[in-house]
Amino acid sequence: MFSLTVAAVTFGVVFLAELPDKTALAGLMLGARYRASYVFAGVAAAFAVHVALAIAAGSVLTLLPQRLLQAIVGVLFLAGAAMLLLKKDEDDEEIAKPADQSFWKVAGSGFMLILVAEFGDLTQIMTANLAARYDSPLSVGVGAVLALWAVAGIGIVGGRTLMKYVPLRLITKIGACVMLVLASFSLYEAVTG
Repeated sequence: MFSLTVAAVTFGVVFLAELPDKTALAGLMLGARYRASYVFAGVAAAFAVHVALAIAAGSVLTLLPQRLLQAIVGVLFLAGAAMLLLKKDEDDEEIAKPADQSFWKVAGSGFMLILVAEFGDLTQIMTANLAARYDSPLSVGVGAVLALWAVAGIGIVGGRTLMKYVPLRLITKIGACVMLVLASFSLYEAVTG
């Protein structure tokens, strides 16, 4: 049975937890480079998969080895930062053209980025915990998916808006630096956790 209250509580908790997370950065970076609708399609599909996994697993996700997950996330952030920093410079206008990228390439990139980077994330674990606590998996699932989609949309739209005022080369370098910081934090937690 669907409970609007459970969905609203889940939405609020997941939205607030995910807003300052790496998803907003990923959405911003992808949204600055590619057609927003293509990026959102891939990101939305990945979040739907994450929520389905969290709902299905219930509280079991809280038992995953957190140190291993942090290490994997840290290495992925390092790889992402390296790709951004080592990418050869191209003309900003050429990079920003959404017509140069197919739907499947852009949506697939967004899907894979979110699928890998968000696995075992706090909001996925929170969703699993909420699904275990409330006897309304549909309500928890709807609230969590809508919250994650809202955060992704904010990040993607922010990326498109930012492109109007800041050169893509600068956005890319800032994004790489933030990814290095996140990688360092994740690897630190993996080693000390």
